[in-house]
Amino acid sequence: MQFEQTALSREMQRAIQDMGFTEMTEVQEKTIPEMMEGKDVIAKAPTGTGKTCAFGVPIIERIDGESDALQCLILAPTRELTSQITEDMRAMAKYKEGLRIVSVYGGQSMQRQLGHLKKKPQIIVATPGRLLDHIKRKTVKLHALKTVVLDEADEMLDMGFIKDVTNILDRCPKKKQVVMFSATISREVMDISWLYQRDVVEITVLPKEKNEPKIAQYSLHAEGEEKVLMLARLLQQADWHRVMIFCNTKYMTDRLTKRLCAREIKAECLHGDIKQSVRNKVMKDFREGKFPVLVATDVAARGIDVDDIDAVINFDMPADNASYLHRIGRTGRAGKEGVAYSLVSITETDRLESIMRWTKHEIIALRMDEEGNLTQAPKQAPKKSAAPIRRRRRRR
Repeated sequence: MQFEQTALSREMQRAIQDMGFTEMTEVQEKTIPEMMEGKDVIAKAPTGTGKTCAFGVPIIERIDGESDALQCLILAPTRELTSQITEDMRAMAKYKEGLRIVSVYGGQSMQRQLGHLKKKPQIIVATPGRLLDHIKRKTVKLHALKTVVLDEADEMLDMGFIKDVTNILDRCPKKKQVVMFSATISREVMDISWLYQRDVVEITVLPKEKNEPKIAQYSLHAEGEEKVLMLARLLQQADWHRVMIFCNTKYMTDRLTKRLCAREIKAECLHGDIKQSVRNKVMKDFREGKFPVLVATDVAARGIDVDDIDAVINFDMPADNASYLHRIGRTGRAGKEGVAYSLVSITETDRLESIMRWTKHEIIALRMDEEGNLTQAPKQAPKKSAAPIRRRRRRR
């Protein structure tokens, strides 16, 4: 369905047109009418299906711009996702007079946030911890709240925010609309739904075959310093405009970024110890193509949504199988082809095999010569299980 065929206001139609959207995605088509009627919704949908617009449009349409009271809370797991949602919401509210949207998250100056909150926003986009701080300080009042949205609910609860989330929901008016969006519906997500949603509308959007990511997956065996050399050759020889490299620690993220820059490869890093103002600038510059390589930890990269990432490289193998899928899922979006490389040491071989069994997808082993040319490595014979040792019984 086209947006222009809906009963949305002229102001919203203009804003959506300015954002370059014409046709509604499946999650938008299913969610917007239900939210417009004030119903509670739990939506399971893959990343990149237009979830922000799915909840943003009905929220902005139903907001009373003449009231100074807080009417909507949007909770997100990370600072980056909070900033991104705020930016998108403001774009959707471009022609809505009197509407004020504020973001609240850790790493920002508290005084600056207090200044924004004094302007009496009708919509707040926040991470749970910092919002709870403001609620306890009584700088955020929830008495007139109409709608609460939990975006990326599975990640938020998986990151340990369940107590903060329930604390916030317990402080909200009993009569409210609760909406949850999640890539997976975990037991914790269902628990929140059972406790706080009423007559919930369940929406499931399956990844369409044509939209499933097309990601070629490869592995390269490398030990110690050989990893850095192999990575540098990959980056220097490939025609990539945007690449994400994942490390498991903040120390390695910093160290690897410096090593790449020393080889005249433009790279920046992202991890939890970096100041929020610097993180915002790094992400802005990465989106604008001012540097091609972003080195990050898993936690820092959560919630980052950047289109047109050509390749993902695992400098360190992820600690769990789900993290592998989250990492490589940043490439090959919107029907485009992507590529993922994993640099695997001998101690990480078992991790690689575990990932292949779990994903049921072959990761093709490659080898690199001294000039950086890649060829497929010969397949190794499967490991044979050791024969059981038979002990001879002693004669008594």
